[in-house]
Amino acid sequence: MAPLVGLTYDLRDDYLDEGYTDVEVAEFDSRATIDALDTSIRALGYETERIGSVRALVVALAGGRRWDLVFNIAEGLQGRCREAQVPALLEAYGVPYTFSDPLTAALTLDKALAKRLVTSAGLPTPPFALLRNLEETQRLGLRYPLFVKPNAEGTGKGIDGRSVVTTPAELREVAAALLADCAQPLLVEEFLPGREFTVGILGTAEAARALGTMEIKVPGDRWGIYSLPVKENCEEYVHYSRLGDGPLRQAVQDLAIASYRLLDCRDAGRVDIRLDRNDAPCFLEINPLPGLHPNHSDLPMIATRENMPYRDLIGNIIGHALDRNAAAGGTRRPGAPLQELCRV
Repeated sequence: MAPLVGLTYDLRDDYLDEGYTDVEVAEFDSRATIDALDTSIRALGYETERIGSVRALVVALAGGRRWDLVFNIAEGLQGRCREAQVPALLEAYGVPYTFSDPLTAALTLDKALAKRLVTSAGLPTPPFALLRNLEETQRLGLRYPLFVKPNAEGTGKGIDGRSVVTTPAELREVAAALLADCAQPLLVEEFLPGREFTVGILGTAEAARALGTMEIKVPGDRWGIYSLPVKENCEEYVHYSRLGDGPLRQAVQDLAIASYRLLDCRDAGRVDIRLDRNDAPCFLEINPLPGLHPNHSDLPMIATRENMPYRDLIGNIIGHALDRNAAAGGTRRPGAPLQELCRV
């Protein structure tokens, strides 16, 4: 009998049917992503079961359902610990799963906390502050221009053409709107004027390696901001290219891997890097639960540029998760044949 892989995810259409807005569900996955993931896992020789959201997982676990592995891409709906909900439930029931554990999932979604750890380890990141109210705009002690975004969001939510501010008045105006709209603290950091990259990483701990690095350019935008509207229409607005081999690629990837290991990410992830005014790489943020649409998400696009087919990318993620589980003394269903097939 083939091993059974459960799929946990948040389907965008389900939440839209419940009345949530397009912005509220921007991080969630399309049916095309779930179909591609399911098809690829089956092509690797596994059986699959589409579980769905954390609420569906609760019902399934309480009803006695179990899986050899859960492939988790559920983002969660509310709170800065939302990405930790599915991993925490699976750990409580002893079910192995892909990607990072609850602590890393919660920590990395809180961008300020992640940057504090990065800073404490001596890794470069732009000077920043956490803004909880408008009064704090008067004592940030940062150099303009500044970049302002919600502290615990992904997929460019809360980021648009106003995100770069050049004066205290602009900062106060933008901060007032974001604090009202997002109902959470804001991360304010010194804006980095250099090139922007995103690095795909596979593996865990010392076995983690860079899959590749992709440069992101937004032609025609003064600041080159990779905002939510730009991401949603990336085919029209964004130019993506593979960063070629050389000292810059090595420096960018070294920083990405150091950040990934420091924050205890597992199996796969993506790290955003931008160059400062001296062309030195600086850590921006990390995504331990990367998007997996085969043509629209950054990690699969990196894989494509490194000549790794989508199915092999998914197989690598599963293979690393199985290795972790085996090393920790986990068990697999007898007869499971695909440990080696799933790694490239």
